[in-house]
Amino acid sequence: MPVPRLSSTPLPGIGVRYDLTTREHRRLSVIAHRDGNRTLNTYHRDDPDECALSAKLSASEAAALIDALMPSHHSPNLLSTTDLGLVAERIELSSTSYWNGRVLGETRMRTETGASIVAVLRRAEAIPSPAPDFRLAGGDTLIVIGTREGVETAATILGRD
Repeated sequence: MPVPRLSSTPLPGIGVRYDLTTREHRRLSVIAHRDGNRTLNTYHRDDPDECALSAKLSASEAAALIDALMPSHHSPNLLSTTDLGLVAERIELSSTSYWNGRVLGETRMRTETGASIVAVLRRAEAIPSPAPDFRLAGGDTLIVIGTREGVETAATILGRD
């Protein structure tokens, strides 16, 4: 099977457009906006310059789509948390959150819930194992692992305005 053709084009002030031509000669593009949002476009087969569908996705919607396209839980090397009674969830911190600008240690997350914040996704960067002095920011997505109850309590704490 031939390697898919993928090209990228910088869009000054906007982000980057990625164009993919599939093995069936269909054109797809993704515009990666600087704010983390994405626009997914597909084009008509008979006129590759005419857009057939354009879907605007928030950063969290784009992450969910990536998970659907490339589900990490199918990797035999990853620990299946559900077999152990644990869950892993993404919790987005709103810009109006009480925790916006505060350090992670102030949440007392592990002490209060038993859940752990194992990573923070900020824009296109992942911060693994954030320290207690890590400063949270609105728009951060926190990867939280714990029991179902602990993660739900963590979401309630982190959702505080």
